[in-house]
Amino acid sequence: MGITCGIVGLPNVGKSTLFNALTAAGALAANYPFATVEPNVGVAAVPDPRLDRIADIVNPKAIIATAIEFTDIAGLVAGASSGEGLGNQFLGHIRDVDAIAHVVRVFDDPNVSHVGGEVDPVADIETIHTELALADLATAERALDRQSRRAKSGDADAAAAVAVITKLHTALAAGDPARSVLLNDSEKPYARELHLLTAKPLLYVANVDDGTSPEQIAAVTDHAAAEGAAAIVIHGQTEAEIAELPPEDRAEFLEELGLDEPGLNRVIRAAYQILGLNTFFTAGEKQVRAWTYRTGATAPQAAGQVHTDFEKGFIRAEIIGYDDFVSLGGEAAAKQAGKWRLEGKDYIVQEGDVIRFRFNV
Repeated sequence: MGITCGIVGLPNVGKSTLFNALTAAGALAANYPFATVEPNVGVAAVPDPRLDRIADIVNPKAIIATAIEFTDIAGLVAGASSGEGLGNQFLGHIRDVDAIAHVVRVFDDPNVSHVGGEVDPVADIETIHTELALADLATAERALDRQSRRAKSGDADAAAAVAVITKLHTALAAGDPARSVLLNDSEKPYARELHLLTAKPLLYVANVDDGTSPEQIAAVTDHAAAEGAAAIVIHGQTEAEIAELPPEDRAEFLEELGLDEPGLNRVIRAAYQILGLNTFFTAGEKQVRAWTYRTGATAPQAAGQVHTDFEKGFIRAEIIGYDDFVSLGGEAAAKQAGKWRLEGKDYIVQEGDVIRFRFNV
């Protein structure tokens, strides 16, 4: 599906360390600003225990998880919206992603310099927000000027665009992100054309260490809650160590730490959720596989994630809900229990559906 979550933050907050742990891509992690200039791109499997439960029933030759792409973007600094620290280039990289994971430093390590001289999570958050908002404000002002000139000549579409851009400009000028502006379905296309940075779904990742206090963590999580954004707390260095372990040793290490799973799993799932993504499954002898689809997708649109021919030649979808598939022990038993059904082109795919597509090309 090509969905990308950009990892953003000030320099030296642990972005590349998080990226490496998420994707095992080996990106450079160094203690100096702009260690990352060109964005690193990697893919992380979306952890989903349902996949293994389906596979236990079907016993396929292969098990394939769905995935999400992460992009490690160089650290922004104050003044980035005016070009400071290669800011224009880095803001352009953010414009290309679908969502933002904002890594916030909540650890104090004298061996890792802080660009502001001291660790202050809320101040750091505000620095990044200000730069993104200023960049968006400039974008909105240019668009408003352009569309206003068109509207004066009687262009009705431009007049509609002006009304939407004015709403966004007002919010941005007041320091509010574009995502805070409520737009109806007819207004949203005009907003999407602007590709505003603060319109993107946002996840805060608080990067802590053993010395981080509950008050410091609360400063980040409370800020996120006030914004209506998600927040995940991770111990970045520990996550990096877990990711480097052989798979057979990870469970034991997690048990020693008193953890059920790596914190990275929560980051991946949270990124998946803020993007409005869901999962359906296909299950056969060759493979059991998880697939990504956007919330609200129809059966043909979901079929297109498997193969474009499936969407073009869609006939019907055979549907079994995940809970029914697992509790009844597979397709045959679900059919006998009346939990198997045929759905047509208007069916809205539900989270966890186990689907077999009928098509003809």
